[in-house]
Amino acid sequence: MTVQRADARRNYARILAVAEEEVAAHGADASLEQIARTAGVGSATVRRHFPSRGALLEAVFSERIEALCARAAELTGAADARAALLDWLGALTTYAASARGMADALTRDGMADPEHVNACSTRLTEAADPLLREAARAGAVSRDVTVADLVTLVTGIALATEHHPDPATEAHRLLGLTVAGISPRS
Repeated sequence: MTVQRADARRNYARILAVAEEEVAAHGADASLEQIARTAGVGSATVRRHFPSRGALLEAVFSERIEALCARAAELTGAADARAALLDWLGALTTYAASARGMADALTRDGMADPEHVNACSTRLTEAADPLLREAARAGAVSRDVTVADLVTLVTGIALATEHHPDPATEAHRLLGLTVAGISPRS
């Protein structure tokens, strides 16, 4: 196991803190050069810690993704599979609409490099798949709906509402319209 030097750990933490601010302000296309300048390091140092934009975005959104995965685990096995899935979709919508750049980061799956696996999307898929399977078994959602479909719908909603005066409220309103279409109440 390689132990990172103290200055390297400090640089990583400083770069990540600045990246979180820059992504919040400018979205997923925040300038890596600006992040380096603001963090007081060279661009090579940023790239050494984060070899790709995807790796940087994954680190920026890691805590949010972990919270969504934990929520999916809590909801798995709930008595009302439809309500559990909708609860999780609501949490995903809240996060995607409130964390500028997150929706864009989730849509980058395989766009630049077909070999690249978007770790955030993969973790969300693995966490939410049991919820979706339970909802499908309960007849609350079509069996051909995938977690990727649901993430795509939510990210599309978040991107569409990004410049709305109240993005989270508008995103939830649009999610409600979407849910009525994909899983109407019996």
